Amino acid sequence: MKKIAIFCFAALLAACSSDNNSTTTPPDVVTDEFIRGADMSFLPLIESEGTVFKNNNVPEDPIITLKNAGCNYIRIRIWNNPETSSSSFQEVKTFADRVHQAGLKVWLTVHYSDTWADPGHQTKPQAWQNMNLEALKTAVASYTTEIMTQIKPDLIQFGNETNDGMLWPEGRLSTNEANFKALASAGIEAVRAQSTQTKIMLHFAGMNGSDWFFDKVKDLDYDYIGLSYYPIWHGKSLNRLKETMDALGSLYNKKVLIAETSYPFTLGFNDYTNNIMGLDEQLHPGFSATAEGQRAFLSSIHNTAEVAEFGIGFCYWGAEWVAFRGNTASNGSTWENQALWDFNNNALPVMTQFRDRN
Repeated sequence: MKKIAIFCFAALLAACSSDNNSTTTPPDVVTDEFIRGADMSFLPLIESEGTVFKNNNVPEDPIITLKNAGCNYIRIRIWNNPETSSSSFQEVKTFADRVHQAGLKVWLTVHYSDTWADPGHQTKPQAWQNMNLEALKTAVASYTTEIMTQIKPDLIQFGNETNDGMLWPEGRLSTNEANFKALASAGIEAVRAQSTQTKIMLHFAGMNGSDWFFDKVKDLDYDYIGLSYYPIWHGKSLNRLKETMDALGSLYNKKVLIAETSYPFTLGFNDYTNNIMGLDEQLHPGFSATAEGQRAFLSSIHNTAEVAEFGIGFCYWGAEWVAFRGNTASNGSTWENQALWDFNNNALPVMTQFRDRN
């Protein structure tokens, strides 16, 4: 009996020694987290001009207000070489560091342009204007690598509203499909080379044509489908939004984000800059242009993203874009009546819907 015990003890020691000497480590387990995001890209500019945000009429860092409300991602756009410091590499890097230090994650929207990129505008950076396809691929890879190593986003959006590709004309999807996919692959490979955990999203504005777009890019190595949904532009049916999310998610085996959305708390204005939404007919019939209507709208968006089989989250766009240049400014905000802070820069009831959905 004693011999058996000694043998068993020796075997146990050998097993432990083998485990301790092993050089094999288990791979990182990357899990999906339901995303409750807010785009705050203008915040550094707005704060630099003296605006103070409040919560319950007390000054408070708006990032902390959002965090305490249940927001877990801050979305930030980045432009290659803009005319001003707004959305520049250095500004975004500093802002992303602030977000990470606050304990939230960074969702980076890379426009691959010096200015706004959208379905009608995908202008190459000035410094890239004379590059051929091979040079563009190298530039995309190099720039994306720098973003990954310096800014370290948790979620990276490859392009913005790339309904017809990006980096036109070379990367226009409808006319140069192979080129667009080559450029996208260059950026995606740069992300994967730097991080096994950063998620990659491709973004389509709206629902009409989304099936065409995601069929074209089905062979690319990405994680999330992103759709914009604004009632003023994309129809007034949340059921159709959910059905589109489920159809795309099922067809391409991807999680789906409502990547942009917003709603007004009033049809009034707080500066002399014309607002995007200001008419009754632009509203969703189920939601009034009131603080309660805005809250109820985001509640329904949150619910849609959660009940959709492939839903993985939502993001509120223009959250911070208050009338920061005063109520007589003609170069202020087109969005102040859709921000998450009211005309006194005080947090609105809609904040509760990052955590709740009722």
